Amino acid sequence: MTLVLEPIADPAAPLARRNPVAKLGAALLFTLPLISTLDPLTPAIALAIELAVLPLFGVRFGVLARRAWPLLVASLGLLVTMVLFAADRGGTLLLDLGPFDVTTGVLVSALGLILRLFAIAVPGVIVFATTDPTDLADSLVQNAKAPARFAIGALAAFRLLPLLNHEWQMITLARRARGVDAGRNPFAALRLFTSTAFALLVGALRRGGRLATAMDARGFDSGIPRTHARRQIFTTADTWLLIGAVALAAVALGTSIALGLFRPIIG
Repeated sequence: MTLVLEPIADPAAPLARRNPVAKLGAALLFTLPLISTLDPLTPAIALAIELAVLPLFGVRFGVLARRAWPLLVASLGLLVTMVLFAADRGGTLLLDLGPFDVTTGVLVSALGLILRLFAIAVPGVIVFATTDPTDLADSLVQNAKAPARFAIGALAAFRLLPLLNHEWQMITLARRARGVDAGRNPFAALRLFTSTAFALLVGALRRGGRLATAMDARGFDSGIPRTHARRQIFTTADTWLLIGAVALAAVALGTSIALGLFRPIIG
């Protein structure tokens, strides 16, 4: 399996050309109101808006599905958790599982959480599918005034993710060559997965320490103002992208309030 971190959208798409900080800010502004309500309508409207503007970012629906497939696994986990541990079991009884009654209230709550998960995660997928990591780091330093040590360190860590994928395969193959294999035993497979993940974590921490030392040795924490090889310009169109994100978020939240379905988290 190959981990792809480069942008996979059409670079000529109208919104794909926008400043990386503007796209990241628009994603945050659009998804922020979604954490204020528990109703399923607000995230459903937000998700519909996200899918509607997807072609403007130059991302194909098939590409989005391949990038967002882990959300399906997470949504199944949310559904099982809500069925087992939901406190509010009001509404019509649909299925009697002994102590775990599946009611319409449980399913509505689970649907709200699942839709919110997708509505919050999809903008992030879109941003990173349309943005070069180096451009994002440069834009964070130039436009968002983020510390260069943080932005470039995050970029370096992001670039090392494919290496972690390669090391996982190497650890697995090395253990298999020594006869360490779980076979069809699920408990042995779980133990093997845990030990492999721990070995990968130790290697990642050691590499991170060496990388931090190397960056300090090259003056990344000197405090001297840095120059930039590639300028990132924040234009009027980028400002309009932020304004549009706020307006669309207000539409999703306002519709829920107008229909009387708004369920605030607090209160």
